[in-house]
Amino acid sequence: MGVVDLLSEYFSVSSSSRRKKRKPMQTVEIKVKMDCDGCERRVRNSVANMKGVKQVEVNRKQSKVTVTGYVERNRVLKKVQSTGKRAEFWPYIQYNLVAYPFVSQAYDKKAPSGYVKNTDHALPNPNAPHEKLATLFSDDNPNSCSIM
Repeated sequence: MGVVDLLSEYFSVSSSSRRKKRKPMQTVEIKVKMDCDGCERRVRNSVANMKGVKQVEVNRKQSKVTVTGYVERNRVLKKVQSTGKRAEFWPYIQYNLVAYPFVSQAYDKKAPSGYVKNTDHALPNPNAPHEKLATLFSDDNPNSCSIM
């Protein structure tokens, strides 16, 4: 037992000030209709000045703003809405990540090319008979060779 250990028994060091938890690093995607360079600049500047923002990407062709950093989703949305633009969270996912991309609930004509709506109806039902048959001879099934 050293001198420091001996002294630490008599004195306690405690932090009286509470530290705030740091927000997790995340990426927030928002759909905002932007018509011109001024709209794009206004949206970019409103979000870029927020505390914790590391990167802002604006894609005017897709009407998409991507914000990366230590931020809260709702605060980013409110900040974009404060510019006077109608904004919402990005409702689309890539069509190759969905089992049934052209189901009536998932297909959206307003979606950018290569994207569909993120809905539960586009996911396969694991209890459906055609899904059971498709997975019966799948490479992921370890017993598929014994069936053949």
